[in-house]
Amino acid sequence: MRFLNVVHEGKRELAMRARGGIVTIDRLRKISGRKYPGAGSTDDIIRQPALASQIASDFVRHTGRLLDGALEDGDVKFLPCVLRPGKIVCIGLNYRKHAEEVGAALPQHPVVFSKFSDCVAGHLEDIPIPRDGWNVDYEAELGMVFGSRASTVSCEAALNHVFGYFAANDVSAREMQLRTSQWLIGKTSPGFAPIGPDMVTSDELGSPDNLNIRCRVNGEVRQNSSTSDMIFRCDYIISYISKYFPLNPGDILLTGTPEGVVLGSRNRRRWLTVGDTVEVEIEKIGVLKNTFSELAP
Repeated sequence: MRFLNVVHEGKRELAMRARGGIVTIDRLRKISGRKYPGAGSTDDIIRQPALASQIASDFVRHTGRLLDGALEDGDVKFLPCVLRPGKIVCIGLNYRKHAEEVGAALPQHPVVFSKFSDCVAGHLEDIPIPRDGWNVDYEAELGMVFGSRASTVSCEAALNHVFGYFAANDVSAREMQLRTSQWLIGKTSPGFAPIGPDMVTSDELGSPDNLNIRCRVNGEVRQNSSTSDMIFRCDYIISYISKYFPLNPGDILLTGTPEGVVLGSRNRRRWLTVGDTVEVEIEKIGVLKNTFSELAP
């Protein structure tokens, strides 16, 4: 199942996507005759698995009627696929070829850092470039959101706690990031965590360990890899982190980026600038697209 958050006719709604288009929860209510109380956004259904299952079941049952007159992408405004993540946990240097391109030794343990939860942005949303701290870079990443609490979990059980997966861009202002040994200030400016548009549930995606992942800047392919190049696989990352702090429903985890970022370029570096468009594409999930803009006065 694919869930997303949209604004349609001025109203924020939970929505579902199929190949025939986008269906809002209000339309599903009308067709199915159910009320789905508390289903205002993905944040709600992540924390109510029974409700999510009921919505998915009814969507499948009524797909034909629902898609007759379904919305197209241009009919809605896309919001982040998780509106208010509890925590944004990120993994650095988690692809072998990426570590090599920036001249870093392969880490012996996951490199864990964070972003603030208010820096999430939606598909097609403009991302402002900070006035102080140019050298803005892209990082195509596989993201996941948790549907149940993961605390001291085994690798074998780790993925059972994941509600769904999505495309993400760990936008980074390298000049600010590398001023000190702590990366936070270069990682969490407004809009520096675009996520979505779709959240694909774990049962639909299957294994996250061999997905093609790409990044295009103004149509030019800059990153082209697979999650199979991860140093630490998704299940191991979850198990590792959960030994030190819990991952709760609504928390999101960004799993690292492959080679091809501007920072790793051996030739003339072409940092992102105003007007550049970045697309992150992940197999079985879809495309996340954002344009970079001037910071508003």
